[in-house]
Amino acid sequence: MQIGPYTLTSKLLLAPMAGITDPPFRRVCKQFGAGLATSEMLTSDINLWDSKKSTHRLPHAGEAEPRSVQIAGTDPKMMAMAAELSIEKGAQIIDINMGCPAKKVCNKAAGSALMQDPETVKAIIKAVTKTSSVPVTLKMRTGWSRKNRNAIEIAKIAEQHNISALSVHGRTRQDAYLGYAEYETIRRVKSAVQIPVIANGDLRHKEDLKFVLDYTGVDGLMIGRAAQGQPWIFQRYNKLLETGVLPADLSFDQKSNIIIDHIKHIHLLFGEKTGVRIARKHIGWYLQKLGYSTEIKKIIFGYQHPEAQVQALENVLGNPPNEEKV
Repeated sequence: MQIGPYTLTSKLLLAPMAGITDPPFRRVCKQFGAGLATSEMLTSDINLWDSKKSTHRLPHAGEAEPRSVQIAGTDPKMMAMAAELSIEKGAQIIDINMGCPAKKVCNKAAGSALMQDPETVKAIIKAVTKTSSVPVTLKMRTGWSRKNRNAIEIAKIAEQHNISALSVHGRTRQDAYLGYAEYETIRRVKSAVQIPVIANGDLRHKEDLKFVLDYTGVDGLMIGRAAQGQPWIFQRYNKLLETGVLPADLSFDQKSNIIIDHIKHIHLLFGEKTGVRIARKHIGWYLQKLGYSTEIKKIIFGYQHPEAQVQALENVLGNPPNEEKV
């Protein structure tokens, strides 16, 4: 799949997720074959970018190319400035967020709330693409509500104003993350435009991949929650799409090494206090996927220092549960 001058090495992309797709997680997902790993959502108010949280959402030295940064906001001029500054700091692709359903975002008329106002959508897209010297992509939903699925209208606006690729989550803002994603609207979006379209939502199992690709005709698939606790899923699913056969899973020891390396990179980037806190959710997902009990997770969550947290995790991984959940 082509996004501007960049040829992605895989049809499988990591979905941007608030509080999750930080540099260490993007790194490990790219390591195992994610064709693109976009940053967490960054506010368009550049006056807030001096915070550690915002700094960690920008590209980092040594991060694998292409580096994609997602921005969110409602004012076209501010969005353009945010895009320009992101590029100065190393972004090679700018992604406009019109897909986030969170109340704190939508209450400010940003994220998926923007889909209610196609004229503002057009103004933002025009401002960002005019300013940006790199490709601009757009992430959206199928619409604001089930009675107002206007993704095709927004997709045509995007194509007319130089958006390089679209990713569409198969739910409306009203749906949030409840129920099941629907792919009919995504199929219609793909038929309505010529630019690359990426499907997102409920891509959890190997059967989902082939069905969605065949049914919608999209150019790529965006994996989100299914990658939590198993970033190696990209490697296995890439092979499945290439050969039609799902390869053998990684060994327990291989997974253990990946997990420890990931957690150490979290500590290295975020520091002692914040690093330990952020690592807990990833440790929880890893241990859940491997079949450990909730009690084991709680024990590890009690450690307050990086070295102690890693040591406790190594001790746990040294005693595999009877059955892994893969």
